[in-house]
Amino acid sequence: MTAQTDVPAPGRPLYGCMGLGGTWDTAPCTAADIAHAEAAVQAALDIGITTFDHADMYRHGKSEAVFGELLARAPDLRRRVVVQTKCGIRPADGDLPGMYDLRGPGIVRRVEESLTRLRTDVIDVLLLHRPDPLADPEDIAKAFASLHGQGLVRRFGVSNMSAPQIAHLQAYVDVPLIANQLEMSLRSRDWVEAGVLVNTPAAAANGFPHGTVEYCQAHKIQLQAWGALAKGHYSGATDSPTARLLADLAERKQTTPETVLLWWLQRHPARIAPVIGTSRPERLRACRDAVIREPDLTHEEWYTLWVTARGGPLP
Repeated sequence: MTAQTDVPAPGRPLYGCMGLGGTWDTAPCTAADIAHAEAAVQAALDIGITTFDHADMYRHGKSEAVFGELLARAPDLRRRVVVQTKCGIRPADGDLPGMYDLRGPGIVRRVEESLTRLRTDVIDVLLLHRPDPLADPEDIAKAFASLHGQGLVRRFGVSNMSAPQIAHLQAYVDVPLIANQLEMSLRSRDWVEAGVLVNTPAAAANGFPHGTVEYCQAHKIQLQAWGALAKGHYSGATDSPTARLLADLAERKQTTPETVLLWWLQRHPARIAPVIGTSRPERLRACRDAVIREPDLTHEEWYTLWVTARGGPLP
């Protein structure tokens, strides 16, 4: 079974499945864990989300496994959704430290394991989860060619990579890299700050690789924003001038603070696609307008949110 489309739509929110599958250990999923996942996935589907983002290391594979159980229970679901997963992070194991591992045979093996857990015959999008300093791009290219040639993976991308890293990999890989998933939100603003701190002393303290947003936009690489809701920091977890401004804008636009927070990302001309990671159905439903409405923020409102969140004027 395959999805109707294998490409996440530009700017359209994805559902991040990291919160599914129970505890962060190897204990089996329980019936309650499956019910919790089913409620979250159904809430995402109800608001119009069709792309589901995974990683092989989320809850030691249990996030994929519980989603696979849901696909098995609803045979028509697979053709309605885009399944995206990531590989490349190996958690600490006994005497071995946690590490990044983008060796070609390992990529192939982990895809095969993900396919088994997800109970599907193809992964629509595979992302390399983190850069591996020891990675051989030719080795990665062979793995991609094998996976694509066998029909096991349709599209490829990366996560947490800079423009030079993407360009270096793309020089060896025949298939186009279609996505780069980065931490981006109104709270994690280094991605946007990097562009305006050029030629200022503050630029040295900014850790985001300047030019990455522009590179992805120019090369039609979708930017996906993990941590898009900022862990509720502005939409219920704390009280702050930014939270109050979000609430005021939401009231005036007849929507929710969560939606306005996502609109702030979507309003960027790169058409950033937020990854919504909450597993609470009510909070997912609060994001509905970010799926079905165009970002309703003026130039001035976008900047007011930015300046308020940064706590000081622009340079």
